[in-house]
Amino acid sequence: MTPLEIIRSFRARDWDPIHILRIVLTVLGKALSRLWGRDVMLYTGGVSFFIMLAIFPAIAIVMGLYGVLADPAQVARQGEAMARVMPDAARLIFQNELVRLAQAPVAVSFQSGMALIIGGYASHRGFKALLAGLSFIHDEDNPRGFVSFNLLALAVLIAAIAALGVLSIVFFAFRIFGETFELRPLRGAPWLYSEWTWASAGMVAGMTLIYRWAMSREPVDWRASGLGGVAAAALCIFASWALGFYVEQIAELGATYGSVATVVIFLIWLSWNVNALFFGGALATEVELALHSRRVPLASTQGPAGVSPSPPGS
Repeated sequence: MTPLEIIRSFRARDWDPIHILRIVLTVLGKALSRLWGRDVMLYTGGVSFFIMLAIFPAIAIVMGLYGVLADPAQVARQGEAMARVMPDAARLIFQNELVRLAQAPVAVSFQSGMALIIGGYASHRGFKALLAGLSFIHDEDNPRGFVSFNLLALAVLIAAIAALGVLSIVFFAFRIFGETFELRPLRGAPWLYSEWTWASAGMVAGMTLIYRWAMSREPVDWRASGLGGVAAAALCIFASWALGFYVEQIAELGATYGSVATVVIFLIWLSWNVNALFFGGALATEVELALHSRRVPLASTQGPAGVSPSPPGS
């Protein structure tokens, strides 16, 4: 189709806002029905558990490496800045762990080996649970075999670690150089130094690629996977804000859970974020189905070389 024909087809369409709103609500409703499936909660619990198991060994490994290459106290301060995307109560767990590790860099070096084993095992299992849940939500008819699925989860894990490392280096570089040399080349763009900006950009890019290449054997449409990535990132940010607002302004969980309230808030935050990732996959699936349903009738109205097919029985 030539560009002129594309422009004419857009002009010929009836852009009814009510019809567009109906389609959007229908897609969202179907995505929510996929998310609220009976077995999705099992995958949510599995991913949340393995993230909880892997995240603290990962912090110990990172602090151990920085204890050799740089000042771990400075990295701890930057890590606390990055943890601002979490609710205040859940952030306390990270802050206490970062302070403890920054004050004991020698002990970390001896613990890094065990932390690497535990963190690697838990991370791999967590990504397996995430990919299995996305495959289940996507209604994959031809799932991958045992070996290929484990290799895929390992590849996604390595890619995620590499991407997180690059993103953290760039983020920390902006903040460290800005604080050390007082560099403010973009005074009108404070978002450039915000941890929310970098976390959102990384989440959108990472989940878009996962929805595109890892959710199904066949690559998911870029538009569908991109919308899913944006929705997942937006919901993760909203979950952090909503949980912080709920805990600080509405309900005091310490009155119910006492000394373990911080851990409970952290687990709730994890489960909400995992649900956001699964909703992004469900939305990408439904958007892809909607795009496919629009293509099929258009393709079926014409035969080879643009010739209209003859009616049955002619």
